[in-house]
Amino acid sequence: MAQRLVRRHGWFLAVLGLGTALRALAMAGYRPALWFPDTYTYVVTVFHPRPDLVRPAGYSMFLKLLEPLHSFAAVTAVQHLLGLATGVLVYVAARRIGHRAHRAPRWAATLAAVPVLLDAYQIELEHLLVADTLFTFLVVAGVSLGMTRRPATVAAIGLLLAAAVLTRTVGQPLIVVLAGWFVLRGRIRPAGVLLAAALVPLVAYGAWFYATYQRVGLVGANGAFLYARTMSFADCARMDPPPDLKVLCDPRPPERRPPSQEYIWAKDSPLVLRPGITFTKENDELAARFAALAITTQPLDYAASVLGELGRTFAWGRPVYPDAEIYGYYEFPVTEPGPPGRYPAQVGAEYAKLYEQGAIGTEIVEPYAGWLRAYQSAARLPGPVLLGVLLVPPVVAVAGLRRRRQGRPRAGAPAWLVPWSAAVVLLVTPAAAAEFDYRYVLPAVPLACLAAALSLSSDLLRRVPGG
Repeated sequence: MAQRLVRRHGWFLAVLGLGTALRALAMAGYRPALWFPDTYTYVVTVFHPRPDLVRPAGYSMFLKLLEPLHSFAAVTAVQHLLGLATGVLVYVAARRIGHRAHRAPRWAATLAAVPVLLDAYQIELEHLLVADTLFTFLVVAGVSLGMTRRPATVAAIGLLLAAAVLTRTVGQPLIVVLAGWFVLRGRIRPAGVLLAAALVPLVAYGAWFYATYQRVGLVGANGAFLYARTMSFADCARMDPPPDLKVLCDPRPPERRPPSQEYIWAKDSPLVLRPGITFTKENDELAARFAALAITTQPLDYAASVLGELGRTFAWGRPVYPDAEIYGYYEFPVTEPGPPGRYPAQVGAEYAKLYEQGAIGTEIVEPYAGWLRAYQSAARLPGPVLLGVLLVPPVVAVAGLRRRRQGRPRAGAPAWLVPWSAAVVLLVTPAAAAEFDYRYVLPAVPLACLAAALSLSSDLLRRVPGG
């Protein structure tokens, strides 16, 4: 049995083994974890369960489940296991979807799993105490199940996607994508079941949020983030805002303004200078009105700004963005990070010590850390390669259509369409609603790779010259 498994899946098992070794290296070189500014907010929510105005509580619930272990090393270990499981899901989905003739070749399925298993930045993200690794796993699991034909999985898909949304709200459009996939295949009732299964936990969380803040929604910062997004182009001279919105204007020309997110966190931001905390209902609604006016007045400027942010995804290099501090969190550090400097993070650090039941921080252990830094300097998925991966399915589909022009076209939508659509949504949504961030790209990568592998099914390759 074992020999047959190795013979059939040997290349993938080799990649999986290397990915496991790299994650063990991260555990050995950076103990117990790497910290991010958001980490402390998540930890506070563990001890004071309540919806956060900026981030949903899904990742805090994940931390709560692991709290009895009192070990951030255990948290990162589980996150590394989720990263490995995501790679396995990609491979299995590519090999198991549909009829044998529509499955991806083994080499394509193996290549599809390589970025999530071997990309150094993916491994670093798993070692950070942030929500993205959990979010990626939930999304890939939901999408993978969505491509099967088993009716019993429909409710599970809805629950997985709801959990993803409650981990990172950027996942909301994916519920529509998966429901639309079932409708496209003529499965109206399963689409309804999926929506119902997703809505139950989301409505329950929304009720909790409303009971806490008397506000409708899952978070209370959507208007603020969209306002910050529009400040890359908003021209108040053209917008002619009413007096109550003029207080949010920045007189500097767009080319001299800071990155978008500074308008949420910087002390001199017009929104931050408003009375009360940044995310009060009044401030968020004011910011949302300003953003709506900016977008409707300058729709072409908004579109150009979104495309500019999205374009950063496909750059060959890795330029520092949005600033050196945030960029640095995505690199394995050379020196041990110091204690948090901002007051809210200092409060969160005290709760982190309570979670760990001991001192917190990051101990850098050589030579393991040095080996990992050297690996990170060379092993990543360049932006143009990701763009090429995204282009593979439509290019192969067009080629296949030309070959079938004289024959009978295949019925139904291609299997690659749902992971491809989900990947595009995950790339476009942050660029449209917030701004580009390197860690926002990584959850889309396994879906893009899965779509590319499925587009290279043996059935399609037989119809493409040289296939």
